Amino acid sequence: MIFKICPRSAWREAEQQGRFVGAGIDLRDGYIHFSTADQMRETAALHFAGHGDLVLVAADEAALGDALKWEPARSGALFPHLHGTLTLDAVRWVKPLPLGPDGRHAFPDL
Repeated sequence: MIFKICPRSAWREAEQQGRFVGAGIDLRDGYIHFSTADQMRETAALHFAGHGDLVLVAADEAALGDALKWEPARSGALFPHLHGTLTLDAVRWVKPLPLGPDGRHAFPDL
């Protein structure tokens, strides 16, 4: 399973369209950024600090096929990037990603 953090409004639009084409940085970079379970907390802290009204989307990486590439970030760590559209049939669940009392995101149990 890989994970996408995105604004709730962008995900609502994806549900209406039946597919997710990306948001913000995804559209700029030309692929959809994902994180592994081990990477998602750092991704949230670095790129979504202080942002509420987010969702965490879990996708089945096997369902994404050859469009999913594992590519190095600036740190050298490999991150999953989807070079294509995320179809809703690859999504296993979507859960709220609220800010906790400490200002950090409160992740659901996996």
